[in-house]
Amino acid sequence: MIYHQKLTDDTEDQLSLASIHYLRNHYQEATDIYKRLLLENREYLALNVYVALCYYKMDYYDVSLEILQVYLQQFPDSIVGVNLKACNHSRLYDGKAGEAELKKLADKQGISITQYDNDLVRHNLCVFRNGENAMQVLPPLIDAIPEARLNLIIYHLRNEEYRDALQLMKDIEPSTPDEYILKGVIFACIGQIDDNKEMLKSAQQYFQLVGASSSHCDTIPGRQCMSMCFFLLKQFDEVLIYLKSIKAYLFNVDEYNYNMGIAKCASGHYKDAEEHLTMVTNPKFKSEYSYIMALARSYIYNGKPRLSWELYLKLETSHESFNLVQLIANDCYKMGHFFYSLKAFDVLERLDPNPVFWDGKRGSSVGAFQQIVAGREPRENLREISIMLRNTENPQVEYILRAFKVMKLIFTSRYTDICVKKKWAKENGVKVRSLKLIVCICCLPVLCLESN
Repeated sequence: MIYHQKLTDDTEDQLSLASIHYLRNHYQEATDIYKRLLLENREYLALNVYVALCYYKMDYYDVSLEILQVYLQQFPDSIVGVNLKACNHSRLYDGKAGEAELKKLADKQGISITQYDNDLVRHNLCVFRNGENAMQVLPPLIDAIPEARLNLIIYHLRNEEYRDALQLMKDIEPSTPDEYILKGVIFACIGQIDDNKEMLKSAQQYFQLVGASSSHCDTIPGRQCMSMCFFLLKQFDEVLIYLKSIKAYLFNVDEYNYNMGIAKCASGHYKDAEEHLTMVTNPKFKSEYSYIMALARSYIYNGKPRLSWELYLKLETSHESFNLVQLIANDCYKMGHFFYSLKAFDVLERLDPNPVFWDGKRGSSVGAFQQIVAGREPRENLREISIMLRNTENPQVEYILRAFKVMKLIFTSRYTDICVKKKWAKENGVKVRSLKLIVCICCLPVLCLESN
């Protein structure tokens, strides 16, 4: 601060002050100085690059391009200028658009873009291509380009190499939003894997620092950070507030739909949860335990128990598949999908002969039979119900099957005889108190419990 106070209004001192603001991530303060100097010195065209760079850092990519164009009209071959333009295009469109701008530099020299001998171009080409050849390109540039280390960390994160990412990040004391976010992501990933509460708490604090800051609270990354902060705190209603605010920008991004689906399911919005979860296309995400559990629950609560059962059938026998079949058993019972609840309890009882599973199986079988009687389930299921009950060596099984057989005898009574009796009673003025109930039962289709 002593030297700061010694600065004057000279152009050189003001440029130094602006650069200090830039290095401290105070981009608006730096922009104000550069724009004032540019008004006073129109011939200093390079100031346009500095202003454009500040606007890029503040996520105003259109504005950055407009200001940068003034400089590029005079110096179209500037590596720094063309690179900044390429970065803006990659942010506004995609990596291919950014690469197309860099390619213009190589075309003027008649060489391939991969042969262009410039560290900045090599670095950004790797980024535009989603980390292609990252292990060859980025490590030698770590000491030359600060972003190289961060992008190498991102590469490890994308490949689920969380320990390698932590190794690169452990000596960095975060000072920029990107560094806070990356450290938060690393701590969140490892914290969840190791069930490390301290790392999860630190991750939540890193996300909150970025998301609650005045510079990022209204940006997409800032709102993502706040959603992750509340996600780790398991405050899912708050998560949804932040995720909904950026839906228009990320509605087709797998990571967004994954997190939105999990949060919707956790907060009881099962229809929306199913919609977002089924939009996920990444096979890695779709094989995640939390994804499968949330989707199965959403299917059940949305009246699609068969789809949840199909999710279970695709899994290999494991602790996770055991937890899933438990979820199906209990949730289907709760929602009245008794046939699939019975199937799940039958599996559970065979895996673990716990009396609790028999209680669930018994209740599900009666509920499933009742739904068949009511015409809400196909009568073909009755054969499978009988088979699943016989899988249990319990004396209660025979009582249940005997009750079913009694109902079978009622169903196989001649409907025409009852109609004749009812007609005769009516014509002769005879009141039959229970006739209506009997007729209601016998009007149902004939059911078959087991083969002869």
